[in-house]
Amino acid sequence: MKYIDFVNIKQGTDSVRRFSRGNTLPLVCMPNALNMFAPQTDTSRGPWYYHPKDRSFEGVRLTHQPSPWAGDFSYLCFLPEAGKLVVDPALRWSGFRPENAVLKPHEMEFDLLRYKTNFKLTPTDSGAMMQIDASKCAEKPLFAVIPFNYQTEICVDTQNRAVYGYTCSYTEAPFRDDFKMYFVLNFDCDIDGTETQRIGDKAEAVGVFLTEKKYTVRMATSFISVEQAKLNLKRELENKTFNELVSIAENTWESLLSRLQIEADEKTKRTFYSCMYRSFVFPNKFYELAEDGTPYHVLPETGEIKKGVAYTNNGFWDTYRTVYPLYSIVRPEILDKIIEGYLNTYDDVGVLPRWLTPSEVNYMPGTLVEGVFADAAVKGLLSEKNLRRAFRACVENSNWISQGRKVGRKCVNEYKTLGYVPYDKCNESVNETLDCAYGDFCISVLAEKCGDTQTQNAFLASSQNYKNLFDKESGFMRAKDSEGNFRPNFNCLDWGRDYTEGGAWQNSFAVPHDYVGLANLYGGKAEFLAKMDELFATPPDYAVDGYPLEIHEMTEMAAVDFGQCAISNQPSFHLPFMYAEFDEQAKTHAIVKKITDELFSYEDGGYPGDEDNGTMAAWYIFAALGFYPTCPGKTDFVVSGALVQNAKLVLDNIEVDLTEKIQGKQRVDYFELFYGE
Repeated sequence: MKYIDFVNIKQGTDSVRRFSRGNTLPLVCMPNALNMFAPQTDTSRGPWYYHPKDRSFEGVRLTHQPSPWAGDFSYLCFLPEAGKLVVDPALRWSGFRPENAVLKPHEMEFDLLRYKTNFKLTPTDSGAMMQIDASKCAEKPLFAVIPFNYQTEICVDTQNRAVYGYTCSYTEAPFRDDFKMYFVLNFDCDIDGTETQRIGDKAEAVGVFLTEKKYTVRMATSFISVEQAKLNLKRELENKTFNELVSIAENTWESLLSRLQIEADEKTKRTFYSCMYRSFVFPNKFYELAEDGTPYHVLPETGEIKKGVAYTNNGFWDTYRTVYPLYSIVRPEILDKIIEGYLNTYDDVGVLPRWLTPSEVNYMPGTLVEGVFADAAVKGLLSEKNLRRAFRACVENSNWISQGRKVGRKCVNEYKTLGYVPYDKCNESVNETLDCAYGDFCISVLAEKCGDTQTQNAFLASSQNYKNLFDKESGFMRAKDSEGNFRPNFNCLDWGRDYTEGGAWQNSFAVPHDYVGLANLYGGKAEFLAKMDELFATPPDYAVDGYPLEIHEMTEMAAVDFGQCAISNQPSFHLPFMYAEFDEQAKTHAIVKKITDELFSYEDGGYPGDEDNGTMAAWYIFAALGFYPTCPGKTDFVVSGALVQNAKLVLDNIEVDLTEKIQGKQRVDYFELFYGE
């Protein structure tokens, strides 16, 4: 079998709003592509528009949705119909047999029973080719371009067998509500008339009647212009057959998946490579190449066209923990370019990104992009230019006052003067404080790499600010007001308010840069590990007081038996590895194996909670390999013990037996993994 044959792109899609088993979409796309494609089976559920148990097909959606909680932007639907244009999804859908459908990273195929039509799609970076066979249909074939109720313009060029236009669709719009995605579609047969139909008060769908019942559609998009969309189409699709494009996409994924080669049972292999696929979908490219190869990107806030690369669909609070450390091992050659994209965003808007989709939406606390920069820097994966840009940007960002804008660090002055973020000035103040302290450590790493000892020492000192919120009596990080008083009526089971998507149990140990210092607050290693024992032994109870309702992460923690370790969400990701951090590897190994055995699989409900842009998928990969990045920004990994029989890393210029490298060790260094140093 090829590695791609082990991948289930539906992994995590068997989810609903109130209980997540991934909250993913089956995305047919190239790695980190500009566009993705997913079957739309029931749009009445909003962002949960695909479910693996559905038997209805409303069309294929060109999507940019990074998470149902963030929603989609620049989305558009395509559907081969017959006889007449039907636009309402409640009326246009066709049944299909899921057991006969094909959903792979590089292709999808559906037999539309109503329209007696076979539909296939294979992706490129900025578009796709669709192959339609309606030869069994008695009615005249029609290809529908169906926007949503947002400002849209669609034009039909019969002479050139083309459709082109733009749409401004979005779910949330912190950027301009007239932000356009341009598109062009080319047919390989003549257009024999059109039909239009209104969608709400802002858009109109277009149905294109075709002279042949077997036809292909080449399409591409652009955030810059229709002309750029045409250039993207020419570059990626012109003079290529459908099968050639399938092979290109398949080989691209196969080349990437084969970089980690494992020996394991079939369930583990299928889970592992499904997670590998998911780890390399995001972030998405947000730049395009001019005819001479120069990269350009659009600034969503203003519509300006800027030179340089850009990336989007990334929440650093999630991804800094596992995605970028995994990239440093499996895709080290791409990290400098991705980080250059984030630095271009900083230059464009004047503040480092926190959660981009496509521009800043300000989800989650901290900034945490500092962790991505520091991890790449300490591993020697940044160019000198981008290293210095990252250092400058992080220092400036740490002093940037938002003046009411929902970006940047919160309560900068209070953090600097008090040494913590006070709860009477900022929600989720404990997480804000801990994330700033870790961010300061990461800035000190960048300063050291740039030879600035004074700045290094200053930020290393402020990275100890986490200690200012430690309450020795309760053994938790607790919120303080501006006068230095702990919030009264403390309950360690309360979620929210001072904490993010968890409570004191889940968030008090977020000190990745100084676990030894954290343990010393408890009295030392033995006392700290006793607290970990208490965490895993405490029933998964919770209190809703800090939220107006029960959030799904609470439900997911309570559904399994891992105590207060809510492995369904990022704040708990490192908790099983705390024993190995203090040389109790066997205990970590047992917990991690139990988690992976019971809560992860390659099946449609294969994750214990929101997957979040590759974060949970990458967690599983590290767990299976047997080592984990407990502190991005340091070069060492804590060893938990392999869950696979053997794992080998194969890059163009290197081949490493990872299982052998970690054998008998408590820790392993990044450079030791690659170079034996």
